[in-house]
Amino acid sequence: MMSNPGTPTFDQLRIFLAVVDTGSFAGAARRMNRAVSVISYGIANLEAQLGIELFQREGTRRPQLTVGGRAVLAEARAIGQGMDALRAKVKGLLDGLEAEVDLALDVMVPPERVGGVLRDFAQKFPTVTLKLHVEALGAITALILDRTASIGVSGPLAAGVEGVDCIAAGSVPMIPVAAPDHPLARLERIPPGEGRNHVQIVLTDRSRYTEGRDYSVVSPRTWRLADLGAKHALLREGVGWGNMPLPLVRTDLATGALVRLAMPDHLGGTYRFAGVWRRDTPPGPAASWLLNEFVRLGAADVEEDGFADI
Repeated sequence: MMSNPGTPTFDQLRIFLAVVDTGSFAGAARRMNRAVSVISYGIANLEAQLGIELFQREGTRRPQLTVGGRAVLAEARAIGQGMDALRAKVKGLLDGLEAEVDLALDVMVPPERVGGVLRDFAQKFPTVTLKLHVEALGAITALILDRTASIGVSGPLAAGVEGVDCIAAGSVPMIPVAAPDHPLARLERIPPGEGRNHVQIVLTDRSRYTEGRDYSVVSPRTWRLADLGAKHALLREGVGWGNMPLPLVRTDLATGALVRLAMPDHLGGTYRFAGVWRRDTPPGPAASWLLNEFVRLGAADVEEDGFADI
């Protein structure tokens, strides 16, 4: 027995897998539309290349895998699946399908909406690699303009930016909240302007598009951070009050971990989304499908009147 196996052909591996899957040389011949003798010859050549016996043929009507055959099977399947994936990807490229999509999402997009769309995307476009960027405010527009992302779902700040095309993609309600032991939450009735006397947790971004600009900031006392999850945690800890997307805090409101603040001069509002892309680089088939899904699901939401609360 040789110690250095040769390199089998992909056709030999396909014959091997066909025999395993059909349970016989005749079955493999029917599946591959070849003569049984060709199948038998292919297996013999594969065994010669590898230097091991793959099937126990004596004493049984159906070929049984040997110990060596079982060891080779997993690797052969991996190679077969890899080759199928390669052929599918190349076919997609020849048909105009992107090899990769870079998607930038506003942190305010409800997680369940994101999860549903990306699950369906993976099923519909199994050969397309997805790169996901999650940012806040103007950072989505920045990623689109510098070509880090090809498409995005942005908040309202993308509207009117030179070189960027937009399409409405729904909205999310924003409400002011605080922990139940926060001074504002303990007030039976919050006087107008009382929010100015307490720390407001404010979401910011890392782009130049919102530099020096504030949105729905009431209090001169602010803590600013670029992570919505961190903002959520600080609100639950009672560090301050702030505006949050309703879907993200719905469970907190139900359990009492957060309280919706009835502020007469700050009721909340609507954070509107837009699908965005560079005007000079229209999205391909997979990216267009992604955008259309976010637009479709966004249109199904019930929008409230008001301005974006951040």
